This record gives sequence, C-alpha cells and structure tokens, in this order.
Amino acid sequence: MNTENQTMVTEFILIGFSNFPSLQIPLFTVFFLMYLITLAGNIILIIIISVDHTLQIPMYFFLSILSFSETCYTFVVIPNMLVNLLTEKKTISFTGCATQMFFFISFGGTNCMLLAAMAYDRYVAICKPLHYHILMNQKVRVQLVAFSLVTGFVLSLIDTYFIFRLPFCGVNKINHFFCDMAPVIKISCTDNNVIEIVIFIFCVVVVFGSFLLILLSYLFILITILQIPSAEGKQKAFSTCTSHLIVVIVHFGCASIIYLRPKSTYSLDKDTLISVTYTVVTPLLNPMVYSLRNKDVQIALRKALGRT
Repeated sequence: MNTENQTMVTEFILIGFSNFPSLQIPLFTVFFLMYLITLAGNIILIIIISVDHTLQIPMYFFLSILSFSETCYTFVVIPNMLVNLLTEKKTISFTGCATQMFFFISFGGTNCMLLAAMAYDRYVAICKPLHYHILMNQKVRVQLVAFSLVTGFVLSLIDTYFIFRLPFCGVNKINHFFCDMAPVIKISCTDNNVIEIVIFIFCVVVVFGSFLLILLSYLFILITILQIPSAEGKQKAFSTCTSHLIVVIVHFGCASIIYLRPKSTYSLDKDTLISVTYTVVTPLLNPMVYSLRNKDVQIALRKALGRT
C-alpha cells in the first residue's frame, strides 16, 4: 500500500447511522440480537453436521463450510458496527479499514463460489445419481472448497490493493457503517474511473460468474426433473434444491444491486439499507432456511436435543 496515502489520512470516520441519533440504541439492540442468532444458528449447524453420521454427505459438507464462512463474514463487520452505535467517536484506522475491506470481500467472494459449488453438487445428485459418489468424492469436495477460498481471497487482494493505492488527501468521512468499496473510492482525491472499471470487472468475474454457474446447474436440473414421470418424484427431486435456491436468490440479489450497477445510481440511504440486508439479514437467513426447511437437519437437531 502507498505510504504517502497513510501520512495524508491516518484514519477514517464511519458516518454509518449518525444521521439517526435517536435510533442508535434501538438499532444496536436489534442488530445485536440478530447477530447472536446468526452466530448460534451457524455454530449449531456446523456442530450437528460434524457429529451426525447421517449428514456426512457432500451437500452438508458444503453447508458447514458456508456456515463457517458466513460466521467469519459477519465477524468482520458487525462487531465494529455495534461498537460504533454506542460510541460518539466512530473512527477506524487506515490499516484497519483496509483489513476490514480485504476480509469482507474475501469471505463475500468465497460465499458466492461456495453457493456455486453447492449448485454443482445438486446437479450431480439429480442429473447423475449413479455416479454421485465418484464425481463428488472427498478429494473433489476439498478442491472445490479450496478453489472457492483462493478465488475470494485473490479477488479481495487485487481490489483492496488498487483501492488503497488511491490518494486520500483530507476528506476522511466514509458515508457507510463499514469500509465497503464504493464509499471508500468516493472520498479519494483523484480520477478513479480506471480503478472502478478494474474492480467492476473482477466483481463481475466472481459475482456474475458464480451466478452463471448456478443458473447452468439449475437449467440441467430443471430439464432432468421435467423428465421424471411421477409428480411425487418431481417434487422430491425439487425439494432437495429449495433451501439452496432461497439463499441464492437473496444473496445474489443484494450483491448484484450493490456491485453490478452503474456509478450514477449510488445512493447513501438506499445503499446503507441494502448493505444491512446482506451483512446482517442474509447471514441470518442461511441457518434459518436450512434448519426450518430441511428435514434431515431437523431430525439431526431433535436427536442432538434428545441426547442432551
């Protein structure tokens, strides 16, 4: 990172929800409770999947990794946001801002790729059931997870490097509750069109690329399901995909609105609201959807509670 940048601006001020001083305590209470539920839900999912032998299949292996990634993803943003809701000095150091952005993009990109890996798993299970255990063996699963992690972290390293090479000369107020890409780029004191194009390209590669892989997987899944003669068989096959589809729609819906749209549509209030959705609500949705809509997880949870 550029040393000159750090001498000009040593810290940033996160505006966050400062425009709503009367809502600081209520927002803290709501977000804190949601964060506790998110942590509890993801941790319970990880434990149940690891101890219950009936869940030792590829789909739940990917789900446990996704839950772990979601936990790290929320830990990067939410604790700092909660502290800022209770304090008057809402500052973050230059290095702290870069670190937060790096890990936020890393785990966000990893989640996108993991959802694509889960879609591929559903494709193999429904379209090639006889070869499922061969095509989704342990080595393949580990390789897919490793590829997801490497893709997310490489994307983040490139984006963060380019953003914090920009000069920040005086203006240090970020109109957001964490160090996201667009608000940080906005306060730099140089023409940053080239940087924005580079970042946009890498976001398209990961966000749109992984979403395209999911669409292709479900296109083949849909074709296969339509060829199943019985209505019961069709419903059973489709039911194995519903939880994943719900998470995909919410996750990629928010991501595309924020990262795959023209610069002219940037709006502080709207973007803050959408950011709350994908940093607080979406991670909460993952364990709830898979717990409430998945019979295997429900049975494993009842067994664990019964033992307790």
